[in-house]
Amino acid sequence: MTYQLDALRQHSMVVADTGDLEAIQRYQPHDATTNPSLLLKAFELPGYQALIDQELAAVKAEPRDQQAEHAVDRLAVAMGSEIAKLIPGRVSTEVAAKLSFDTEASIRKAHELVALYEKRGVGKDRILIKLASTWEGIRAAEVLEKEGINCNLTLLFSDAQTQACFDAGVFLVSPFVGRVTDWYKKETGQTFTPENDPGVQFVRGVCERVSQGGYDTVVMGASFRTADQVLALAGCPRLTISPVLLEELATTSGDVKANVLMTRNGGPRPTPLNEPAFRWGHNQDAMANDKLAEGIRRFADDQSRLEEQIAERLASL
Repeated sequence: MTYQLDALRQHSMVVADTGDLEAIQRYQPHDATTNPSLLLKAFELPGYQALIDQELAAVKAEPRDQQAEHAVDRLAVAMGSEIAKLIPGRVSTEVAAKLSFDTEASIRKAHELVALYEKRGVGKDRILIKLASTWEGIRAAEVLEKEGINCNLTLLFSDAQTQACFDAGVFLVSPFVGRVTDWYKKETGQTFTPENDPGVQFVRGVCERVSQGGYDTVVMGASFRTADQVLALAGCPRLTISPVLLEELATTSGDVKANVLMTRNGGPRPTPLNEPAFRWGHNQDAMANDKLAEGIRRFADDQSRLEEQIAERLASL
C-alpha cells in the first residue's frame, strides 16, 4: 500500500513546519522550518526543558535588559541544532520580526545567529536565515547571500515581493498558501476547490516565474490549511507541512501526481525592480499588503510573549 506522504516525496522535498523533535523523528523530513510562533509552542514541550534551563542559565550574567532577547536567539539556535541532528538538510531560523524594516540590523542579527550555530558545530551550509519579504529584508538577504549565508524569504504574498527576491538572488522563497486563501474567503465569502484555490494558484504562479526566468531560487510552498492544498502543489520543489497534515498524509493511502512542473526555460527576465517600483507593485495588491503586515505583527507578538515567558523563568532561576 502506498501512502500519500511517501508518494509526495517522489515529486517534492518534504519539510517539517515544526520544532517538535518527536514529530521530526516520526515523519523524517529533509528540512525543517521554525518561526517565533513555533518556538513559543516548543517552549512548552517536555523534550526541550533541560535545554531551555541550560540556555537560560547561560544568559543570567548578561545585563537584565538584554537577557530575554539573547535567550530567544540562544534557544532558537539550540533547538535548531537539535533538529539538525535529525535531518539531512537545513533548518530555517528566523530573524526577529521587529527588524523587518531595518536592513543593517537584520544583517547583524543573521551574523549573530550564524555565529551561535557555529559554536554548536552547525555550519552555515546546514541553516537558512529566515527574513520577512519586505524591501529591507530582501536587501539584507542580498548582502547575506553574497557572503555565502543562504536565506529563506518568508511572508511572501505578492508578485512584487517574488520578483524582488529573484532579483536579489535569494536561495529560497516561501510563498504562503493558507493565508492567501483565508483572505479571499473572508473578502468574497466563497469556498474554493484545490484547483481554483487562490493560495494554490499564487504558489503555482511563483513556480512558473522561476521556470520562465531560469532563476536558481528554490520555491517552498508554506502555510497550508488542508492536505488537498499540499497535494495540489505536488511538484513544487519544497513543501513545508505541519505535523497535523503530515500525519494525515502519512496515514492516507493513494497515489500522488505532479501538479506543478518545473522546467526552468531560462527565457528573458523582467527588468529588476527598484524600490519605488517594488513598493508600488506591492501596494497594488490589497491582500498582500494586509497579510504581510498581519504576519509581521503576529510573529512580533509571539516573540514578545516568548520573551515574557523567558523573563519569568529567568526570575525563578
